[in-house]
Order: sequence, then C-alpha cells, then structure tokens
Amino acid sequence: MLRVYGEVSSGNCYKLKLLLNQLSIKHEWIPVDILKQETRMPEYLAKNPNGKVPLLEVSNGVYLAESNAILHYLADNTPLLPHGKFQHAQVLQWLFFEQYSHEPYIATSRFIIKLLGRPADKEELLQSKVAPGYKALDVMEKHLSTHSFFVAERYTIADIALYAYTHVAHEGDFDLSNYPKIRNWCQRIKEQAGHVEIG
Repeated sequence: MLRVYGEVSSGNCYKLKLLLNQLSIKHEWIPVDILKQETRMPEYLAKNPNGKVPLLEVSNGVYLAESNAILHYLADNTPLLPHGKFQHAQVLQWLFFEQYSHEPYIATSRFIIKLLGRPADKEELLQSKVAPGYKALDVMEKHLSTHSFFVAERYTIADIALYAYTHVAHEGDFDLSNYPKIRNWCQRIKEQAGHVEIG
C-alpha cells in the first residue's frame, strides 16, 4: 500500500488527498507536523533530504517528493492526465506555473497568516507577495474566461494543482471577488465526484 507523509493543512498535501480520493487509491496517511519541525528530524530527512511534505512512499524505501511530480505519477494512465503529447505538455505547463508563479505567493501568504498568525517580523515579506500573487490570479482568470478547465476542457491534475491554494486564497488575504471565472471554476471542482475538503 502507498504511504503519504503529509500535513493536513498544507495545500501541497491536499492535492494528493484530493487525487487519491477521486481515484479511489488505497493508501496510508502518515501525519507530519511541519510547525513542530518534524520534517527536519533525521529520520524524515533520510526519506526526503529536502525536508518537505508531501512525500510518497511508493514501496518499501522508495520515495517520490514534490507534490506535482507525485500528482503526475499517480494520475498516469487515468483520465486525469491527458495522453496526447501536446495536452500532456499543457498539463505540465500549468503544474510548473503553479509551483513557480502561484504557490510561492498565494501559499506563502496563507502560511504566514493562517499558520504563523501573521507575526510582525513577517509583514514585509507578506506584502511582497501581494502583487505577484494577484498577477498569477490574473493569468488564471484570463485563461478561464475562455475555458471551463485548464487543459482539454476537462478536469485534470492541472486543475487539482491550481485549486489547492486558490480556493483558500482568502486565508492569505487574497480577495477573489473580482475573479468571477476563478470562483465559478472552483465551484465546478467542488462538484467533481470524490471531492474532499482541505484540512
């Protein structure tokens, strides 16, 4: 059975929780408390030297890190990962966008506010995330103005990756009231079979 090492409040871990449920993949969830620095313990670093969650144990002693790489691995040969060469590449395009242009701003803001309690010494860092976070949302809103989903006009892991932190963006002080296409898209994802809530 697959094992997932994760933190329930993490959007990156939620991606896997959602996908595993929707694909009805049996697995064992092993809680890892990032606030207690459990990812920095020697026994965890032996599994993932980068000291982050989520982490997938594929078989005894065989591990795969990075949330979107794990999404790609689990969705292979399922309807959630298109087989066509170009559409497959488009999924990867949005997975990379999520990690480089979206998650560093929206997820980090949520972490500072929701999990750390918005400490004063993080305020400057928090403010630096605002403009690039809204830029990412602008890109998404524009794409969704002519598409129901991000790739192939159907639900894929590209949507799962972007949904994870977007649907809780308000917890990082991002206001989605001016993003009707994103809000409608979030609702479409909530209506997908096997949807589960974060946390």
